[in-house]
Amino acid sequence: EVLIYIGLYMVFYGIIYALLENDMRRLIAYSIVNQVGFMLVAIGVGTELALNGAAAHAFAHIIYKGLLIMSAGSVLMMTGKRKCTDLGGLFQTMPVTMITCVVGALTVLAFPFTSGFATKSLETSAVAYEGLAWVWFLLLAGSVGGILHGGLKLPWFVFFHKDSGLRPSDPAPHMQYAMWFFAALCIVLGIYPEVLYNMLPYPVDYQPYTVSHLVTQLQILFFAALAFFICLPLMSQTLTISLDLDWVYRRLFKFIGREFTLKSNVIGHKTEMKIRGRIDRVIERMHENHGPEGFLGRSWPSGSMVLWVAVLLACSLSLHYL
Repeated sequence: EVLIYIGLYMVFYGIIYALLENDMRRLIAYSIVNQVGFMLVAIGVGTELALNGAAAHAFAHIIYKGLLIMSAGSVLMMTGKRKCTDLGGLFQTMPVTMITCVVGALTVLAFPFTSGFATKSLETSAVAYEGLAWVWFLLLAGSVGGILHGGLKLPWFVFFHKDSGLRPSDPAPHMQYAMWFFAALCIVLGIYPEVLYNMLPYPVDYQPYTVSHLVTQLQILFFAALAFFICLPLMSQTLTISLDLDWVYRRLFKFIGREFTLKSNVIGHKTEMKIRGRIDRVIERMHENHGPEGFLGRSWPSGSMVLWVAVLLACSLSLHYL
């Protein structure tokens, strides 16, 4: 059950930060957090339908989120820009990237006849069947938030917002083929969900395309889009920096590294001074013994030298014959 609460936290955590974000790639990353939250809630519910929904959503999510990442990557490669404030009006010269991005965004919206609709409805229906009305309502609100950031904000501000004056072309053909392929998968799995349902861990007795499901989802999409465009002047992107939890450990590690460097320098300096002091003392003692005034450096009379030689010779002979 704890996964339900963690999943709901992730759903709204991703929504809030994605709505505040100005960077395309970070926006998509927060959208991933939001979508994984839905999966965790389904796993927390734990019924066969919920687990099927989590597995199906995970599979479809990789495809449509990969499509959005490829679209954003194409824009970044062709323009060299990743901030929404620096983009806009790219639909004029990047039609393929725009179309595939819109398909991915519609799938995030869980638009009918896309894989997002066929998989997310499994999760929300499983929650409703278990009588978890408050969880179902929060997931519904989370779906609206997902529509605002992943489904509308990204394609609108990158391709349809005020003209940025950039005129890049679509990326290389092989990159376009990859985006077309993923876009086709999003639509095919939405039109023929049985292809995906047959691969799920439990038998699926579920029909996503009922009148109630379609009407409910279209109402959500309509009013979410209406709210988006009404609030569009308030959502104009500004140059901001969104501080997330990574700021804590980045600042902490930077502080630890700086303090470690300072302490290491102090310890190293003290150690160096001690070593130099000992070396200086050794040199002084060597100078005392071997310098011009030292014991071993003084001049000795010839008679003294002869005496010492005789003494050493006598000692040597004594040791030899004993």
